[in-house]
Amino acid sequence: MNIKHSKYKNTGIIFELLVRRVTSDTLSGDASPALNIIKKFFVKSELSKEYKLYETLTKKTSLSEQHSNFLITSLLDASKRLNKSILRREKYNLINEIKKHYNLEEFFKTKLPHYKTFAAFYTLTELETNLNIINPDQIVSNKVTLLEHLTSKPVDKKDVENSLLKEFESYDKDVRMLTYKILLEKFNGKYSNLYDSQKEILRQYINSVDSTPVLKEFYNSKVGEVKIALTELNKQVTDRAVQIKINEVTSLITELGKTDKVSSEDIVNILQYFELYEELKAANEAGK
Repeated sequence: MNIKHSKYKNTGIIFELLVRRVTSDTLSGDASPALNIIKKFFVKSELSKEYKLYETLTKKTSLSEQHSNFLITSLLDASKRLNKSILRREKYNLINEIKKHYNLEEFFKTKLPHYKTFAAFYTLTELETNLNIINPDQIVSNKVTLLEHLTSKPVDKKDVENSLLKEFESYDKDVRMLTYKILLEKFNGKYSNLYDSQKEILRQYINSVDSTPVLKEFYNSKVGEVKIALTELNKQVTDRAVQIKINEVTSLITELGKTDKVSSEDIVNILQYFELYEELKAANEAGK
């Protein structure tokens, strides 16, 4: 599953379009509503803070790759610290205000030189905060776009893949082992068809690097979920041998105790249980 870019939510794009509209209105000899919109929404607001991140990207070019990587990381970290609730509300009100004065379809038709860069940064910020999506390929492609803008030269995708893996070097050993395995196999296309339930588990595990009680609670909830799913499926299966097998597997699936720590082996096991459930469900439906 990919994050879809939305120009209606992209602060960098909206601000640049407003500035261009101010210029257009002024040249036409008209009072510019866009100027008032900028003053209202981009002064001492979360929108103004977010736009500064986009603006920083546009002003930086011909940097070294090391400096560029540091800048991207710093901007993404700064984006995480923004108040997302306030930001969503401000964007909603901003679009409504623009609609009062301009035709939205026409407003967003204007081409911008930094559109691709803004879109890449928006997508990366969304991927950073959305825990239900694992898509290393999308991370890589958008990071390549930003690096090519910042360095002013072509960037090898493989170098970005390697740097992405290095981001996990400070993680707990178990997490690092699993993360490397998942990312590498993802790049090789082996995990192109992960079920949503499996993606959710992997994302939660990768982001919970310190194996907190929250992670254990999440893991145990998934154990309960897959056991219930297998039990319900078993009621629909008519093949006695398959029923026995499902019962055996279900008995092996157990929650972690109070002193247990979620390991990469636990995660692999729960992924396999969900895989088994999906395969049995598909086979049972095909046999009807």
